Amino acid sequence: MTRFLLEIAANSVGSALAAQEGGADRIELCDNIADGGTTPSYGTLTSARDRLRIPMYVLIRPRAGDFCYDTCEVDAMLRDIEICVEAGCDGVVIGALDAQGDIDKVVCRALIATAGQLGVTFHRAFDAVRDQDSALETIIELGCERVLTSGGEASAVAGAKRIASFVTRVASRLKVMAGAGLDASNIREVAVRSTASEFHGSASTMRRSLIAYRSDRLTGLEVDRRQTDADIVRAMVNALRYQED
Repeated sequence: MTRFLLEIAANSVGSALAAQEGGADRIELCDNIADGGTTPSYGTLTSARDRLRIPMYVLIRPRAGDFCYDTCEVDAMLRDIEICVEAGCDGVVIGALDAQGDIDKVVCRALIATAGQLGVTFHRAFDAVRDQDSALETIIELGCERVLTSGGEASAVAGAKRIASFVTRVASRLKVMAGAGLDASNIREVAVRSTASEFHGSASTMRRSLIAYRSDRLTGLEVDRRQTDADIVRAMVNALRYQED
């Protein structure tokens, strides 16, 4: 019987703890989830690590936008990974591309070398490469343990067939984790169609701010925020357990 694993992208300590409460198997800690995620602060990282009982990987991404980084950005990523090592994190989530849309082997090798014994996931920069089949072989060559993908589509539901082809191609050489747009209503379908065994989602909802006063003079300053919800996580976990049975 296939054992399914659910990773939750948590954008705060509160989100990480809610994911753990809901039964998630692993956390990907990040910030700015609306922009695809960036590296969380030192305080968020260490506070979450102190409080979590489940594995925690940290997203290493210095900014939103593309995945082609300059030397200053690479330096920042290397320093962030050093912090993850010192803090006792379980792994990091990385990815870098060159201007031609291929995986930047030089940058990725440097990031992975700095991670040392930590686990390494290659993130959805994989969905932005020009040749995913070739990129899969490069990710394996680099020594990553898994790749997160929507199959190159807007959602894992749309890309499920392509994800299944990745699972077949890599066999036991690499774990393929399906992600993008997953919730309790579709995760079972994606599990069946993609044949993946690991899944990734934020399981979040809008959390209304407790602040009573709201200025009507400020624009672009949102006080409500998205946060992982333990009940949504639990529903996703239960959907996967049903599929296991």
